[in-house]
Amino acid sequence: MPIYAYKCQGCGAEFETLVRSNEVPVCTSCGSGDLRQQIGQISSEIKYPGIAKSWRQAAARSGDLSNFSRKEGRPKSN
Repeated sequence: MPIYAYKCQGCGAEFETLVRSNEVPVCTSCGSGDLRQQIGQISSEIKYPGIAKSWRQAAARSGDLSNFSRKEGRPKSN
């Protein structure tokens, strides 16, 4: 399931979402279906694992990267 970036033509919101093959995404702000897919930026390899780990932990705390394992930096649940 790929993650795609979109821009809503109705309200101008930009967001990323996971899209399954049978789903049609809608704007997370206004619910509009008038979206334009944005070109994703390719990430370069991170040379500093400590920085990558802190980014993953911050993303996991906010619920953005639930697919990372604990070994890859997901913080422990309280």
